Amino acid sequence: MDTVKNYSETLNLPRTDFPMRANLPQREPEILRFWDEIDIYRLVQQKTSGRRLFILHDGPPYANGHIHLGHVLNKVLKDIIVKFYSMSGYDAPYVPGWDTHGLPIEQQAIKELGIDRHKIGPVELRKRCRDYALKFVDIQREEFKRLGVRGDWTNPYLTLQPHFEAKQLEVFGHMARKGYIYKGLKAVYWCATCETALADAEVEYQEAKSPAIYVKFAVVDGKGTLPTDNTFIVIWTTTPWTLPANVAICLHPDYTYLLAAVNGERYLVAEELWPAFLGVLGTERWQTVGRFKGQDLEGVICRHPFVAGRNSVVVLDEYVSLEQGTGCVHIAPGHGTEDFE
Repeated sequence: MDTVKNYSETLNLPRTDFPMRANLPQREPEILRFWDEIDIYRLVQQKTSGRRLFILHDGPPYANGHIHLGHVLNKVLKDIIVKFYSMSGYDAPYVPGWDTHGLPIEQQAIKELGIDRHKIGPVELRKRCRDYALKFVDIQREEFKRLGVRGDWTNPYLTLQPHFEAKQLEVFGHMARKGYIYKGLKAVYWCATCETALADAEVEYQEAKSPAIYVKFAVVDGKGTLPTDNTFIVIWTTTPWTLPANVAICLHPDYTYLLAAVNGERYLVAEELWPAFLGVLGTERWQTVGRFKGQDLEGVICRHPFVAGRNSVVVLDEYVSLEQGTGCVHIAPGHGTEDFE
């Protein structure tokens, strides 16, 4: 019987020990281990020492849990940039860091460690949070190294390090001496659950249906411009829960405002938005009483619709728009920076 001939033995081709399959689950840890053994980061830095510097400052992640896809995207992009400059002949050190302070760490520590912060002192709470943060610095370090990110992983910067905190105070002192630091009032977000103020970056917005309402403010002092009997400035708001904090009504200085009589009452709204407001009233019977520029109404005083003894004064600002509503904006300084300003 004829045997099948193996013609590969008759071909004069180069032979390689390079594996034909990537076998990545096995090879990746081996490569990472090899890089660790030869200290690849130190070798590269020795090669490029003294050359033109490229510094990428690592905005640090919170040390409050395992890394997620956002961390992966962030670190991989940084790694690509640093390696590109390094291979282009730059001295491109990369010092990773972690933010070990802040509410996210406190919240996760309280949740995972089962801490009742009302039953332990602030010093003990800070110690627990510190230990928790350092634990996840080590965990995240290994997870980032597993991604192949090259950096000075043995000497990262941590915001809880005493020399780092001292440097923060030093920079703060420089800013104070230059007059950049001042004490003042500012509206801030407050978390009722955490019982703490929130930074803007800690506030998450989500789409939600919100009731929009029209509210009339009775004029009690027209400053010689508006009548006071049965006369109302009408505001429109999508945040009715902020009405108890109302202290002012904002008009645009250059818009024309129409005062019209409807069913025995006089309403003041922006003239351009009057047709839409009339549709809300559900009537076509009305009479013009007068027209005024917003700047002519500054200082007019209205009565708060349900908070006894509180007045609401008319102020002016160009941020008022005619996109929707009445052109009269309810101002509650305690609920927003724009209102406060």
